[in-house]
Amino acid sequence: MTQPDRETHGTQPPFSQVNSDLPSLPTGPVGPPGPPAGPSRPPGAGPERPPAVRCPGSTADVSVRGPAELADALPYLIGFYPDDSIVAVALHGERGRFGGRLRVGIPETEKERQLIAPQIAECLEVSSLAHGSRPDGALVFFCKEPAAGAGGKDVMEELRPMAQEIRRACGELNMPVYELLCLSDGRYYSYCCPDSHCCGPDGMPLAEPGTSAMAAAAAYAGIRVHGSLREMEKRLIALGPPFADEQARALDAAGSALTHRLLTPDGRCRVREETLALAERLMERFHRHAPATTAETACDAHDDGLLSHDEAAVMILGLQDRNTRDRAAAWMEGLDVRPALRLWRALCRRCVGPYADHAAAVLTLAGWVAWSGGDAPTARVALGRALRTDPDYRFAQLLHQACNEGLDPELLRQCLRRGRGAPRDAEPGEGPSSSGAAGEGLP
Repeated sequence: MTQPDRETHGTQPPFSQVNSDLPSLPTGPVGPPGPPAGPSRPPGAGPERPPAVRCPGSTADVSVRGPAELADALPYLIGFYPDDSIVAVALHGERGRFGGRLRVGIPETEKERQLIAPQIAECLEVSSLAHGSRPDGALVFFCKEPAAGAGGKDVMEELRPMAQEIRRACGELNMPVYELLCLSDGRYYSYCCPDSHCCGPDGMPLAEPGTSAMAAAAAYAGIRVHGSLREMEKRLIALGPPFADEQARALDAAGSALTHRLLTPDGRCRVREETLALAERLMERFHRHAPATTAETACDAHDDGLLSHDEAAVMILGLQDRNTRDRAAAWMEGLDVRPALRLWRALCRRCVGPYADHAAAVLTLAGWVAWSGGDAPTARVALGRALRTDPDYRFAQLLHQACNEGLDPELLRQCLRRGRGAPRDAEPGEGPSSSGAAGEGLP
């Protein structure tokens, strides 16, 4: 089975699980999923006793009635809108309590789509068992926008064979899929409901975002929903030319200047201390100069202006050393996570051209800061990109699994505290390693 912290195939992001005890959405006892939609249901009716969500501090359950409300609930279940993704949600007990969730990118080829179906079913079952009980059913969503000249129905038909494979794979594990929706081009299409009044063959329009009972429950509980997965990843992607060309030249120059210094233990120690000193100065700068707007594009442009090409080059190359990375993660404890996350994002955008693989370390730090600050959706996106950049990057694997399992970040903070203190010299012959293969501290 494909593990949650690894790639499922060559070009897609890794499984990203969101378990019921994570802060993406409060969950509570809910109505059972009921039988799959069939002709006996009244036109437009939802499941007989529909899924619901209980808000913290409230004794009332919020019911989710029918495919339209299920579609509207999806971003609240995982914390963002999952572009080009398959999302599976476990259902538990007589009343269909929402349980573990997982997200994976939609495979591009038909062969990959057939192979991924049993992996999704098995992963959903295993992750649910790890948290107490096996699922009694499942909900599945496909989220994919049509290509130019196509429509949502074209996407639905394209993915129909994979929908059948997933239903078959879940059924073999006695975990029936009670609803499987394709969300595309502003409409939803059901692979399970034959009622044309409820789910017509041409799809049904999605509700306006934020108008459902689920949206009200999330707002009451203080749950923040980010934008789309694509928008979140855009903030971590390398800048393009001509900005990228200047940054690449700065990285080349910094690499040439550092090479001879990294040949000796004393030189590596000095580079480590200089990198951390620069990181501290940059953190103070980002703390002093907060963006005046909340618009993400404007915020990122503001932060890009706070960082020179030379500073970014020194930081990116210096953080390839595992000890430097660990110490940078450790001394951030207690600081406002927002300036730290802004800094690591800005550095991610500077890993341009031939230095794209250097982004794994900075992406992992961004994921750690987000997770440590309680923003699990942002953490999963950053750590997922780190594992796409370097599937063997052990620190990203560790954090991604811990985040998915709902562990307390304090456990990792304790590990980082033990490594704090006097500078740790590398062993003779050790150099910076983007995969974390050398050095001390965390893997």
